Formats: sequence, C-alpha cells, structure tokens
Amino acid sequence: MSGLLNIVVITAAVAFVFIRQFKAQRITSEGKKWWLIPVVLTVMAVRQGSLLDAAHPTASAALLAVELLIGLACGTGWAWTTRIWTDADGAVWTKGGWAAAGVWLCGMALRVGLMGIAAVMGIHQSSAATMLSVAAMLLTRAGVTAWRAQAVQQTYRVPVAG
Repeated sequence: MSGLLNIVVITAAVAFVFIRQFKAQRITSEGKKWWLIPVVLTVMAVRQGSLLDAAHPTASAALLAVELLIGLACGTGWAWTTRIWTDADGAVWTKGGWAAAGVWLCGMALRVGLMGIAAVMGIHQSSAATMLSVAAMLLTRAGVTAWRAQAVQQTYRVPVAG
C-alpha cells in the first residue's frame, strides 16, 4: 500500500474518531466494537512490512518504541479528559471536550517532532509507524474510556448504607 494511501487512511480514521468525540454518545453493553478501527490500522501497518529502516534497525526500532509510547500516553490522556456521566435512567454517556482535543493535538505535535528527529538522523520512517502509533492511541483511548464507563455504570443507583 502506498504511503499516500496510508496517510489518507490514518487521517480518515482519526478524523472520524476526533469529530465523534465532541458528540455525546451513549455507551451500551452491546458496543463492544471499540477495538475495530485500531485493529484494522494495526493489520494495515504490519502488513506493509516497512516499520523499521533496514539501514538503521536499532535507531528506527527505538524511534518506533517512542512513537508507540506517545500513542499510549496520548490515548490514556485523551480518555481521562473525556467526560463520562449517567443520565436519569442510568445510561452511561461520554463526550470529549477541548481538554481531550488538546491532549490529542499535543500527541500529533510530538509525532511530528519525532519525525523531524528521524529526518535529522537520516532514518526513514514510513507511514506504517505512524499508523501503528495512531492505532495504539485509539485502542488505549477506547479501552480506558470503556473501563471508566463500566466503573460509572456499576456504581450508579447503589443503595446508600444506612
């Protein structure tokens, strides 16, 4: 798959998730497909086979590890800045705000900085590395948000000990 197509896929996936975060969404027990987009991105990245620069395998592996850590940290930050609440019926809702968007944008800035470092070092980073990092971010964000929502759901309408 070409680098340009990878960039289009990454942009479309992130835009879809990013735009949806500003809309309140009900979390249901049937909504178990939060992992689907990250898995598709991971398969596409690994299938491409150019995650590491053959001329600089150690340095490119280190940069990939840093990029994955950035994805995990940003996904966690994004999830923790997402508002989660229950309505009068006990349904759990989630909505991201500007703090969540700020975490996401900082993650993108860190990735661009990492690409600059790679370029200065003469290390080729393919779009597959970015795709894998975005997958890690989306998976972490969705997983932590689902975990937080489950905790809210379990504590709703618990009788007060008296």
